[in-house]
Amino acid sequence: METHTTTPFPTPTQNATAVPNFLAPSDIVVLVLYFVFVMAVGLWSMWKTKRSTVDGYFLAGKNMVWWPVGASLFASNVGSGHFIGLAGSGAASGIAATAYEWNGMLIVLLLGWVFLPIYIASRVTTMPEYLQSRFGGKRIQMYIAVLYLFIYIFTKISVDLYAGAVFIQQALRWNLYLAVVLLLVITAVYTVAGGLAAVIYTDTLQTVIMLIGAIILTGFSFVEVGGWDALLEKYPEAIPEIRDPNTTCGIPRADAFRLFRDPVTSDLPWPGVIIGMTIPSIWYWCTDQVIVQRSLAAKNLLHAKGGSLLASYLKIMPFFIMLLPGMISRILFTDEVACADPDICNEVCGNRVGCTDIAYPKLVMELLPSGLRGLMMAVMLAALMSSLTSIFNSSSTIFTMDVWKSLRHGASEWELMIVGRVFVLVLVVVSVLWIPLIQAAQGGQLFIYIQSISSYLQPPVCMVFMAGCFWKRTTEMGAFWGLIVGLFMGCVRLVLDFVYPIPLCHETDSRPEVVKYVHYLYFSMILSLVTIIVTVTVSLATEKPSEDQISGLTWSTRFDSVKKRSASVEAGISVEQSQSKLPEEEQNSSGDADQVKRGSLSTVDGKVGGVSRLKSAFLWVCGMEREETGSCPQAPPLPVDTACLLEEDPNMRHFVNGNLIVCMSVAVFLIGYWA
Repeated sequence: METHTTTPFPTPTQNATAVPNFLAPSDIVVLVLYFVFVMAVGLWSMWKTKRSTVDGYFLAGKNMVWWPVGASLFASNVGSGHFIGLAGSGAASGIAATAYEWNGMLIVLLLGWVFLPIYIASRVTTMPEYLQSRFGGKRIQMYIAVLYLFIYIFTKISVDLYAGAVFIQQALRWNLYLAVVLLLVITAVYTVAGGLAAVIYTDTLQTVIMLIGAIILTGFSFVEVGGWDALLEKYPEAIPEIRDPNTTCGIPRADAFRLFRDPVTSDLPWPGVIIGMTIPSIWYWCTDQVIVQRSLAAKNLLHAKGGSLLASYLKIMPFFIMLLPGMISRILFTDEVACADPDICNEVCGNRVGCTDIAYPKLVMELLPSGLRGLMMAVMLAALMSSLTSIFNSSSTIFTMDVWKSLRHGASEWELMIVGRVFVLVLVVVSVLWIPLIQAAQGGQLFIYIQSISSYLQPPVCMVFMAGCFWKRTTEMGAFWGLIVGLFMGCVRLVLDFVYPIPLCHETDSRPEVVKYVHYLYFSMILSLVTIIVTVTVSLATEKPSEDQISGLTWSTRFDSVKKRSASVEAGISVEQSQSKLPEEEQNSSGDADQVKRGSLSTVDGKVGGVSRLKSAFLWVCGMEREETGSCPQAPPLPVDTACLLEEDPNMRHFVNGNLIVCMSVAVFLIGYWA
């Protein structure tokens, strides 16, 4: 999970002087047009796609082409907290935080070329479901499902929702809860009604809006500061007038323009950036449901790879359109953005820790003319809504397919559709109830808690996924105890970090040595090593997995279904007969769906005959249309063969692989140039 802030966004109700300007009527018009376009795209996607099946609702019918997949990957990653947090990190400490972005450039390619072929071959909908197929049993699946929901609800939703809502509150002077509820209602409508297809198509629109608006603001920022050379010259001199002269408070870092920093004393040590940052990044880009679900919606592996490539190219942009403007904001508004005295900071933004997180909204409200200010408000809304819809849809998928199906083995497809939609509404309520806790965390404690979750809970999960995907000898017992030991260690460090927060720059550091001297990126490396040692040791000490637990579920066995089909054809069995030999669970699922379709009217209405027009309209909006009474039941379609999904046109494969080399070269050049 990529989050780049150093403190939670301050509550502006304490002092609203940080962003003094209101939106003009022209800005309101731009915002209204934005909402109209978003809802239009959402309605269009509802009309275009089939939303009444599990694959249709949760995986967009597995029919997405490369460009909406790539745009949705980028939009899901870049939320409102990303704009505010990355710009705030630039204002506070320079370019180091962009390592998250350029590391992500490489890892999202790993998703398309290495992990996705395994996931596609395994024919799963969720990541916990993959672990259940790979290891058997239910405990790992349920464990990971609950952990993912915990991470989504209490970190991703809270950060993006609060950052976006506060931005709106400062611009429109709305009540914070009114802003939150309005945003949640709009996002919930097309998430509930349209499923993943609506989310992906609206994400594509949001990506275009985000890039246009952010590029415009970057242009205004560079013009105001005097260009690139002025940025390099003035940033080291951006020191606030009021500060303690006996400390380093308020003084920009000497290594502000270096990506790789001292391995012992810096805020982001370079060994940790190379290894310790890569492990959580693999979790985020290659095993997180929010990201992988978009790629699984692609019509085939080539389009999934194309989506990864587009997302990777787009990840070049945050450095230029978010982080550098944050550094410029420090130059232009030094005494406010870079305040070094706790009392002054409290007056400026209501947060004694610092005000660097107002860097981006400060630029928006101070530099942009009317109309463009409304466009940037639309950008923040786009960032917020794209992240929320992605999280809502993926959380709903995990709860429905992993938790609910485990509790209700005979659940029909109709029931799963209802549960998936209702759970989105539950998330909306939880999000609103979470706001008071966010507001209460004014001392920087909340972000440390969130960052700790990212650093201490993700590496064990990442290691178990990698072991399951690439080492056939990994057993359920080894994976389970690797998770338990790794997550226990992570939770212990999590508690210590929460009890002993990072002191302010003028305070003495009295934290325990394990917290003070072991950077969280180094601890990520230690945690990963311990997890893999436990997993390997226990796996070797237990009985090796059965053939069913590895066939089509690891890198070396991903083509097993293709080999079985070839063997069947050689033996004289037709392809249709080979394909019809589905696992019992898939047959039951198809049968349930068919049974629901045949008896749907009597199930819902309690009578024979057509439903009322009002109910028909409601069912259409929810994407749960029923067949008319008397219509002949149709046999469920034959499943798409794995070979078709993994098959790649030779010419297009060469083109995509050529782009892979170009994209990796660009990422390596950027990292090397700024290292």
